[in-house]
Amino acid sequence: MVWRPAKARNQTRSRPESEIKRLIAAFEEGQWLLAVFISVNFTAPSFNPNKPLTSPPNQLLPISRFSSFQSKLPLFSLHLNQNLSPTNFRKSRVAPTFLVVASGEKAEPLRVMISGAPASGKGTQCELITKKYNLVHIAAGDLLRAEVAAGTENGKRAKEFMERGQLVPDEIVVMMVKERLSEQDSQEKGWLLDGYPRSVSQAMALKKFGFDPDIFILLEVPEEILVERVVGRRLDPVTGKIYHLKYSPPETEEIAARLTQRFDDTEEKAYLILFSFPENNVEAVLSMYEDVIVKVDGTLPKQEVFSKIDNILTELLERKESALGSLAA
Repeated sequence: MVWRPAKARNQTRSRPESEIKRLIAAFEEGQWLLAVFISVNFTAPSFNPNKPLTSPPNQLLPISRFSSFQSKLPLFSLHLNQNLSPTNFRKSRVAPTFLVVASGEKAEPLRVMISGAPASGKGTQCELITKKYNLVHIAAGDLLRAEVAAGTENGKRAKEFMERGQLVPDEIVVMMVKERLSEQDSQEKGWLLDGYPRSVSQAMALKKFGFDPDIFILLEVPEEILVERVVGRRLDPVTGKIYHLKYSPPETEEIAARLTQRFDDTEEKAYLILFSFPENNVEAVLSMYEDVIVKVDGTLPKQEVFSKIDNILTELLERKESALGSLAA
């Protein structure tokens, strides 16, 4: 910040046009949020109006100096370079001019992990969260298929294992997730990591790369309800819409008559899927995020489940904004 006295009381020197343009350019580049000249009617009696306090006339702090520590600036900063007592204020006859600069920094975006067993409603909640908070939704399975289809280096490596009927090694999937989390949209909007990590090694790898969540949401649903949800699912072959005979029945008899059941939506298949769900691994993963875990009752209607998650995320965002704003105090 530059602070220099004006030449006379209640007078401020107009800034050169080139200087104003420079401020506007800095504003447009997001380096400064606000640049305002303020006339103040007090100062210390020892000020020499013809001698600058901190820098020569017409000299602004170089923009490069701001960019080097922009992330450390508060939302609004005003720093006085003179120790002015109230007595000196009252004796003042000369008004200094201030250049007040504020940082364009915003509160950090949300970083969310969500986990839940198959049929826990995780997919539905991910859709609702993504829509409300505009987060980048990242699911390891979808990411893996996309990388293979795109023929990326990681995708080619993963395809070799998939063609042999083998599981894709953690290190390949972790690199896919790490690279997706590092992309600009994830960094700017925030991210929602769906069903990942699933093991301690995956969690440790993400932590090593510096990807720690603000919150880890766990949807809790008893096994018998999970099975009931799977067995009651029906598919409309015409529209592709998924119904549930109990929780989301078809609107008309005509639709009900054409519904089909997927081959894997049987009780036997449901228990097999749940048995393969790595519950022990999940518990181990949860232990790594115990400080940020929030458990949500997934047996409630989907809108009630989302309402609870929504309240949690809203409060988290408010805390982030409050923490940023407190720097200006």
